Amino acid sequence: MGAGAVVTVRLSTGDPAGVAVVTLDRPERLNAIDLPTRDALRSVWRALRFDTSVRAIVLTGAGDRAFCTGLDRSAEVPQPDSPYMTDDPLLQVGPKSNDLWKPVIAAVTGMACGGAFYLLGEAEFVVADPGATFFDPHTAYGMVSAYESMLMAARMPYGEAARMALLGTAERIGAARAHQIGLVSEVTSPGGALASALASAAVVAGHPAAAVQGTVRALWAAREAAVAAGFAQAPHLIALGNLPPHEQAELFGARRREFRVR
Repeated sequence: MGAGAVVTVRLSTGDPAGVAVVTLDRPERLNAIDLPTRDALRSVWRALRFDTSVRAIVLTGAGDRAFCTGLDRSAEVPQPDSPYMTDDPLLQVGPKSNDLWKPVIAAVTGMACGGAFYLLGEAEFVVADPGATFFDPHTAYGMVSAYESMLMAARMPYGEAARMALLGTAERIGAARAHQIGLVSEVTSPGGALASALASAAVVAGHPAAAVQGTVRALWAAREAAVAAGFAQAPHLIALGNLPPHEQAELFGARRREFRVR
């Protein structure tokens, strides 16, 4: 980054040994991802490919309100003027999308919604604070939940992924329910998600790196054919189903504030 650049993704390494912590650092924006943050994440993932001292990674968000709330709605995302071409700004924001085959453990505190699922969908497993919530607002704002739902359908039962996507902002999945359905592997004590993720990462980092990375690659191989087939349909579904941006903005401005946590 150039002098004076705003740091929106922090990378720390070596504590515990062999573990890197990647932190989304925009708490004032609920760790929403704008384009500079997207680019910073991609740079971090690609840099970690070459850092042999790092053998496991923890991904988290700054503050206690949100892990990540997806794409920052204030971000300017230019699109080609054609129904046959769409540029999804978050499509290559995750570790697997950047050819990183070191294990990633997500530590979730607060909200994780929408575009956060690009990151959670490419993590090996998720550890959550008891106050964590998960939801997908797309349909409430007149947008197709395509890539996000496809990734979540690979992490939880179909009915749960469908319910989350279709109910939009009206309902959130609490940490306990997320654990029941397999989205979350552990619910910690309050404030303990990061420490738990670090403890697991330290164990993994102590194993021979080649065996660990081969296992990560094997696990992803079991999923990637289905994900790739779904992703191939996503641009067309989004182009057909999304409302025009100004209508989306109207729905966002009139959004309901109340919601149910289950």
